[in-house]
Amino acid sequence: MQAVLFDLDGTLVDTAPDLGYALNLQRERHGLDFLPEEAIRPYASHGSRGLLEVGFGLLPTDDSFEAMRTEYLDLYTQVMTRQPLLFEGMEETLQAIEQRGLRWGIVTNKPRRFTQPMVAHMGLDSRAAAVISGDDAPQPKPSPQTLLLACERMKINPQTVLYIGDAERDVQAGNAAGMKTLVALFGYLSVKDKPEQWGAHACIAHPKDLLGYL
Repeated sequence: MQAVLFDLDGTLVDTAPDLGYALNLQRERHGLDFLPEEAIRPYASHGSRGLLEVGFGLLPTDDSFEAMRTEYLDLYTQVMTRQPLLFEGMEETLQAIEQRGLRWGIVTNKPRRFTQPMVAHMGLDSRAAAVISGDDAPQPKPSPQTLLLACERMKINPQTVLYIGDAERDVQAGNAAGMKTLVALFGYLSVKDKPEQWGAHACIAHPKDLLGYL
């Protein structure tokens, strides 16, 4: 292995509190009570689509979906740097990767308008060898295009890369790119998820566990 690539939300960074706060601000606008964070958390890796489903029961086929999505994203823009945090043990893991002379990067389906400010706010932009957002390629994950773009920018062979994420699409994209894949069980999985059936090389319960695969 020459490099590690991370999904962002639910893998590298815990963004659920801010994603949920934006959703609750939107619910408040529409006369609804706040949802507890534990109700929102399992949907945090599924973008605005998943959040609007849990917050309002909306689906992309509903007439009001796009207007509500725009409203939600505008609210999230205002609060997205409120309290994003690396998962417990992740900073030590990143330092260990760097100390081994390996590189690491970020490949997320989050649009660049959100990815770049957050990564910069957390001081990760100067450390990551590549930061690829969902709209940097024609197709986001589960397509492998964004992962392959990261490898192209880092000038490395995908077969020497370990990709870790907390959603099935992460595993699908990583496997399609020819990478080793890990599932972050500490991420935003719901009780309905069956990560052991996703086809990853392994599932890990803590960020430091990935060091054993390097």
